[in-house]
Amino acid sequence: MTGKPQGLANGDWVLIADGEKALFLENVGDADYPVLEVRREEAQENPPDREQGTDRPGRFNDGPSVQRSAVQETDWHRLAKDRFADDLADILYRQAHKGRFRRIVLVAAPGTLGELRGHLHKEVVDRVVGEIDKVLTNHPLDEVEKIVKAELAEA
Repeated sequence: MTGKPQGLANGDWVLIADGEKALFLENVGDADYPVLEVRREEAQENPPDREQGTDRPGRFNDGPSVQRSAVQETDWHRLAKDRFADDLADILYRQAHKGRFRRIVLVAAPGTLGELRGHLHKEVVDRVVGEIDKVLTNHPLDEVEKIVKAELAEA
């Protein structure tokens, strides 16, 4: 994150994301009266892990004895969320490379934010002016505008 944000300026982007849905928003208002408009929406179908797993946990031999230990089953739901964050990072890189945004605020669930942060390209990282660890994907836009404005003012 670069310096203290001066609020949400006109043309700034806001990414609202969780592990399954993302909204790319642009502020067409100003710092005092942000007005966020949806520029792009991404979603992935990610059913609960119990619906994705097909086998019982694997087992392996502990050595020369007959004792066997269970192997933890893959959490397919968590894996899909991590891949979604990686996909979002790729989209942000392409949009930054095309000059679609100068500054961006990332708003995501803490786990998604951490995963996203780990995949961001330097070109995007240099444009991040704020991070908010909240889940706002199902909030109305007018509420999102107020929350983002308040959070940036506190930063």
